[in-house]
Amino acid sequence: MHVAVCIVGYRNVADIVGCLEALARSSHSDFEVQICENGGRKAYRILSDSLPKQLPAGQVVVVTEATHNLGYAGGVNVCIRAAPDADAWWVLNPDTVPDDRALEELLNRLADGDCELVGGVLHGADGRVQTLGGRWRPWLARAEAIGRGLPLSETKAYSLRLDFVSGASMLVSKVWIQVVGLMREDYFLYCEEVEWCLRGQQRGMRLGFAAQAYVFHNQGATTGSARSLRSRPTLPVYLDERNKILATRDCNPYLLPIALPAALMLIILRFSGRGAWRQTWAGVRGWSAGLMNERGMPRVKRFRAKL
Repeated sequence: MHVAVCIVGYRNVADIVGCLEALARSSHSDFEVQICENGGRKAYRILSDSLPKQLPAGQVVVVTEATHNLGYAGGVNVCIRAAPDADAWWVLNPDTVPDDRALEELLNRLADGDCELVGGVLHGADGRVQTLGGRWRPWLARAEAIGRGLPLSETKAYSLRLDFVSGASMLVSKVWIQVVGLMREDYFLYCEEVEWCLRGQQRGMRLGFAAQAYVFHNQGATTGSARSLRSRPTLPVYLDERNKILATRDCNPYLLPIALPAALMLIILRFSGRGAWRQTWAGVRGWSAGLMNERGMPRVKRFRAKL
């Protein structure tokens, strides 16, 4: 099965080089790499000059310059469109280092025939799970990671019911694309995979979990979203809170009257309770933007200036 690996870059050459080095060791060798650089002309030139045109085993590496910052979903869609003849697409964050057998394990799970989109195990340098996938709590407008903090040794026997797969590593079948379509680009960044998975399941598609598809994830390397709450950049907070409201609006609109006040209360409790006042402000502004159904690149000038 021929796979197109889809990577969205944003001025992070070192991350992408490390990811490609890991892909070169993959036990499944029938793939190509499609990269969309969202960081502008200069970033595109630097990235193109830094990467090989082929991996040692002959896999083609193609870098495409985005017309402007398309956001994560927009970049993923560029990569998928660039490889229309692929049998499946592996959406992979640039700040990941997949295990040698990760792609093979994802493909084996897809071949079982009871799912059309597959996720695996994302973990950190400490050998503990970041997520095995997630559950969506629509009445709270909240996405919850499954398995966070588990040692990797405890994941091998897991069989999960998932509401969504992490966008940092997801293997997408041709059937999924044909039935569900591409990712929504109006989310720009964060929660787009939640909406995609929920939309797919509403159309009869199924999610699978490959318990031994291990992918190291340097979480938040590009956006800084993995920092402590008080030091976290406000842009990721804004977009995360906005887009969870948008996902509720798009997939569970009948629950908005419950989810809106609940989400606002959770924002205040989560950030202000820890003295993260800037992040509280950003979260409330994001919640308000979701309430007003604002989409795409943030309209708030303070946030737009960071993109």
